[in-house]
Amino acid sequence: MKNYLLLTGATGLVGRYLLRDLLLDGRHVAVMARSTDKQSAAERIESILVHWEDEMGVRLNRPVVLEGDLSERGLGLSGDARSWIRRNVIGTLHNAAVLHFHGSNPAGEPWRTNVNGVEAFVEFCRESEIREMDYVSTAYVCGDREGVIYEGDLNDGQDFKNDYEKSKHLGENIIRNAGCWDRLTVFRPAVIAGDSVTGYTSTYHGLYLYLRLMAMLVPAQPKDAAGRRYTPIRLPMTGEERRNVVPVDWVSQVVTALSDSPKANGETFHLAPEAPLTPRRIIDAAYSYFNSTGVEYIGCGNLPMPEEQTEFEKRFYSGMWHYAPYERLDPTFDCTTLHRLAGHLPCPDIDEAMIHRYLKFGEEDKWGRRRVKPVKVPRWIQEWIDDSVRRKLDQPWYATLGRRLNGTLSHGGVVGLDVCGPGGGQWTVEFHKGRCVRWEPGLTASCEMVLSIDADEFAPLAEESAGRQN
Repeated sequence: MKNYLLLTGATGLVGRYLLRDLLLDGRHVAVMARSTDKQSAAERIESILVHWEDEMGVRLNRPVVLEGDLSERGLGLSGDARSWIRRNVIGTLHNAAVLHFHGSNPAGEPWRTNVNGVEAFVEFCRESEIREMDYVSTAYVCGDREGVIYEGDLNDGQDFKNDYEKSKHLGENIIRNAGCWDRLTVFRPAVIAGDSVTGYTSTYHGLYLYLRLMAMLVPAQPKDAAGRRYTPIRLPMTGEERRNVVPVDWVSQVVTALSDSPKANGETFHLAPEAPLTPRRIIDAAYSYFNSTGVEYIGCGNLPMPEEQTEFEKRFYSGMWHYAPYERLDPTFDCTTLHRLAGHLPCPDIDEAMIHRYLKFGEEDKWGRRRVKPVKVPRWIQEWIDDSVRRKLDQPWYATLGRRLNGTLSHGGVVGLDVCGPGGGQWTVEFHKGRCVRWEPGLTASCEMVLSIDADEFAPLAEESAGRQN
C-alpha cells in the first residue's frame, strides 16, 4: 500500500515549514531536493530539521530524501528513486517555485521552474501513477484585476504585473488541465511574510523589502536632542492601501490541515488575511521601533519629481522599483471556502508587535547575510545500515528490535526502522539469520512491524556491531 507524500520545494521558506508541520502531523514524507556545491540534498534537509529541533526542543522523524531537480531531464532522479516513488508515493504536495519578478530569457527563471518544471512534474506524476495533487499557487494569478477575486476565478483575460505572476498563472493552468488527478486541491497564498511568533524568515521579499530599507536608512539619520530621528519622506499613497500579507507559519498550518482533508478535494483556497495590512501600519510600527518620524502621505501617483526629492527620498525610492506595480490597492480575495473548512485556523493579525519581531529578526540575521554554520551530523544511520549489508555484520540491535516490539523475531523478517533525530531516517530492513541482508528507503508495505527509536539510542548498537566485526 502506498503511504508517502512527495513534497517539492522543501528548502524554500514555505517548504521548510510544510516539512516540519507534515512530520509533526505524523505524515510519511518523501522530499525531492537538489544538491548544491556545498551540501548534498540530504545535508540540506538535515540542516532544516536540526534547526526545527533546536528551536522546538523536540526530535523529528526524518523524510525519505530523493535527489532531483525540476529543471533536469527526468527530474534528475535516479532509476532507483523513480522506481521507489512509483511503488510508495500516493500523492504529492507541489510547492516548488521561483520568485523572480522578471525573466528576460524564456529558458530561464521564473519560467524554467514555474512553467517548464510544472509540465515535467505533471508528466512524471502521470508516469508514476500519482493521482493526488496538492498544489501551492499564488493569489496573484489574478494579475492586474481589481475588486473581489473569487476562489473559482483564474482565466479572465487579465494582464500581469510581472513575469512571476504570469508564470504561476500558466503553471496553475497546467495543473488543472492535466486530467490525471483523482484528487486536486489548489492553495493560493497572498504575500508571505515571516513567522508570526519568532519573526523567522529565510528570504527577504515583499514586506521585508520595506523593512530592510527602513532598517538601512532610518538609523543612519542623526538623532535630535530627544533621541528621535527625523526621516523626511513623501509617499505617493494615502497610507490606507490594502496589503494582503500573511505569516508563513499560518500558511503551512492551513495547507497541512487541508491537504489531508477529503472535504478539500476539488477546492481552491485563497490564503489571505481577514484584516489586510496597510502602509500606515507598517510605517508606524517601524517608526515606533526606530523612534523616528517624518513620513507624509501625499496621495496616489503624486511621486515628487527627481529634482525635488530629498536625498533620503531618493535612496528610498531607488530600492522600491521592483514593487512599484503593487503600490496601488490590492484586490480583495474571497475566502469563503477557506473559512468554511479551516475557520478554526484564523490568520494572525500582523500588528505592531509582529512587525517589531520581523525587524528584530532581520537585524539579527543581517538581512540574510548572517553566516550559518553547516550542520555536522555526528552519525548517519544509513551509512551503518549500508555497511551492515555490504560487510554482512552481525547485528546486536537485532535482538533489541524484538524486545522493543514486545515480541521475538525469528531469524528472518522484514522490519521498519524509524530513527528520529540527527542522521536518522526511515528504512525497510530485511534480516536473515540475525544479519541485515537488504534495505530500502522508507517504511514500505512489506514491513511486518516498525521500531521507532532515537538516533542517540540506536547509535551505540550500531557501533557495537562494527566493533564486533573489527
